[in-house]
Amino acid sequence: MGKRNLSEEDIKTRYITPAITDVGWDIMKQVRLEYAFTAGRIILRGNVTARGKKKRADYVLFYKNNFPIAIIEAKDNNHPVGAGLQQAIDYAKALDIHYVYASNGDAFVEQNLITGEVRELRLEEFPSPEELYQRYLIDKNINEAEEKVMLEPYYYVPNYKTPRYYQRVAINRTVDAVAKGQDRVLLVSATGTGKTYMTFQIIYRLWKSGLKKRILFLADRNVLVDQTISGDFKPFSGKMTKVKNKNLDSSYEIYLALYQQLSGDDGEETFRQFQPNFFDLIVIDECHRGSAKEESAWRKVLDYFSSATHIGCTATPIETKEASSQTYFGEPIYEYSLKQGINDGFLAPYKVIRIGLDRDLEGYRPEAGKVDKYGYEIEDREYNVKDFDRTLVIDDRTRVVASKITEFLKKTDRFSKTIVFCVDIEHAEHMRQALINENKDLYAENDKYIMRITGDNDEGKAQLENFIDEESPFPVIAVTSKLMTTGVDAKMCKLIVLENNINSMTEFKQIIGRGTRLLEEYGKTYFTIMDFRNSSRLFADPAFDGRPEVVIDLDGNDPVDEPETPIDGGEEGTGEDAGNGGVKEDDGEYGTGDTPPFNDEGEDKPRKYYVGDVTVKVLSERVQYVDKDGKLITESLTDYTKKNILQQYAKLDDFLRTWTEAEKKQAIIDELQDSGVLLDAVREELGKTELDDFDLICHLAYDKPPLTKKERAENVKKRHYLYKFSDTAQHVIEALLDKYANDGIKEIEDTKVLQLKEFSKIGSPMKIVKAFGGKAAYLKAVQELENEIYYA
Repeated sequence: MGKRNLSEEDIKTRYITPAITDVGWDIMKQVRLEYAFTAGRIILRGNVTARGKKKRADYVLFYKNNFPIAIIEAKDNNHPVGAGLQQAIDYAKALDIHYVYASNGDAFVEQNLITGEVRELRLEEFPSPEELYQRYLIDKNINEAEEKVMLEPYYYVPNYKTPRYYQRVAINRTVDAVAKGQDRVLLVSATGTGKTYMTFQIIYRLWKSGLKKRILFLADRNVLVDQTISGDFKPFSGKMTKVKNKNLDSSYEIYLALYQQLSGDDGEETFRQFQPNFFDLIVIDECHRGSAKEESAWRKVLDYFSSATHIGCTATPIETKEASSQTYFGEPIYEYSLKQGINDGFLAPYKVIRIGLDRDLEGYRPEAGKVDKYGYEIEDREYNVKDFDRTLVIDDRTRVVASKITEFLKKTDRFSKTIVFCVDIEHAEHMRQALINENKDLYAENDKYIMRITGDNDEGKAQLENFIDEESPFPVIAVTSKLMTTGVDAKMCKLIVLENNINSMTEFKQIIGRGTRLLEEYGKTYFTIMDFRNSSRLFADPAFDGRPEVVIDLDGNDPVDEPETPIDGGEEGTGEDAGNGGVKEDDGEYGTGDTPPFNDEGEDKPRKYYVGDVTVKVLSERVQYVDKDGKLITESLTDYTKKNILQQYAKLDDFLRTWTEAEKKQAIIDELQDSGVLLDAVREELGKTELDDFDLICHLAYDKPPLTKKERAENVKKRHYLYKFSDTAQHVIEALLDKYANDGIKEIEDTKVLQLKEFSKIGSPMKIVKAFGGKAAYLKAVQELENEIYYA
């Protein structure tokens, strides 16, 4: 058989694999075949999710476990030698691999991404591991000291997690940069992507190689330090200490501290107990929160230990043009965004429910002389969404918001972990009460169902760990304002409610980050953002990666443009607060009783007006999904599905021909799924559970009258199709038809169906297959049966 008749797999087996193993690449230790480096994007439509395809490279060659050095993309011999090169380069860039090869079994085309050189090699000229490694050292100008650090392996013990591809790239780039003498490094990675794990591996390799001997990990949340010690940093046990008081013990090698403790809230700068050269590496967690501001406590510590290497880690590198973390650290050495994380399938996708309330969209102006419910005359002006709950409280607005949150939970799952972000502490308390009124039944069963978790509330703060714990069912709904925007690893959070006015991109990203963790084993594959304040307009800001387009609201109003300025309040405190790590809650710290708080200027005008006789209604409600390009789309599920089907199959004849010729019909469904078509979601929305995928597609995209699965199965039986088979085979075909009528075509295409109990009554899988004359004949009979099912 000539090469032209061989499949791609045959070309790999007969030509490419022998070519690389013959020159010394160890097939077991150094060669990864069909190397999957993404998890496959989670596609979300309605309340249904499915996994897209993983990205796979044909070959990735590793010089050492933490050091992939080459990638090979194979094609069959009907393609030119270099046909796979561009695809291989795309994968190589993602994986940070510098030597790229393509082959069709005749030869190799090599591209060196460091020098840009392209050349063709005979099969026997493929470079050996040592040859390629030595070339890398020369191309990258790496000396012996740098090489020692570069080859230091990751921390690993059996069953310990290994880095994902982007984590490996981030770790390697950072370690290599520090080995080359770079003393300020910025690493940007979206919330939920494992920054602490990456930090641990960076510190471990620099420490283990001997390049860095004393290391300080700085954070500004007590909970972050505790989670780090008990989690990713656990292997440092015995060498690691948490700074707890003013006396610093110099006998350890790894130190974890809150910057507030080191800088001192009483002016005493504790960090001066150490010599300025005591630490040679400082890692600053969430470094966007002020490390670059000249007078900040962070900066005092960093300036004192200025001779150390400083590595900043953040999910949100830029808040404003001045004094940003990027200015201090320079350009990020690596960035892994929320959009990338969702596309790769490592982060949960989201949908946005935007709700427009009449008073928010139209504004509210009190009639002349109107007094609030405490007898204070309300200042005569136009009040809008920026005023509500900050200067004017409309009771019915709070009730409507609580009602919509509850309505959503009742439609989905009333025990979905939910965070409601409010304007301030007082607003959070009003919201808690309103939510209790909407959920009296569950609250009566367990008063931890709804909790206010704010900086002033010890009972609520005590429940924070339970809210975060995926094993703990309560609390379910956490009502907060600033406390839970950061440092809260709430993996099971499925609903985020935006009931606060957000003008800061950093705060917006941090809030959205509360939902991005993926926990499939507990049933969390996506999260929902319910937006009452038009805060989701920030998804359209170029500063938010993915640049989704937010279309005009249904009521005809464009999204409001507001300057990006930090929110009032929420300033960082000093000292170690056991609950919130030294962060004060925002400015709603006055009471929540019946007497309104007064303005500082005197008792003539209260800080807030309280209106109890104004009704509020929902004017608009729409759902937006993130598509594969990271854009928010607002089309209805059926319109979106129809458009995507027609993009693949413009005419009914195109679809019917492909369907009839397909060896397995499920392959067509899988292909549509990759483009975002989830037929199960459409079926659920339309209530058409009796239709199979074929009829749903024909009905939705081409307006064909559908038949139910049962009708199709009965039609086959009426045509006496079964009589052409022997008795045993007839029983099998009948059982397959019944299975199709109940469960659809996918179920009967897999030979595992023969292991089900309805088939075991007929005989063993082997006996069944034998009744058709062997496996090939059985599979042919199933294909014929499918054509009968879809006949006419």
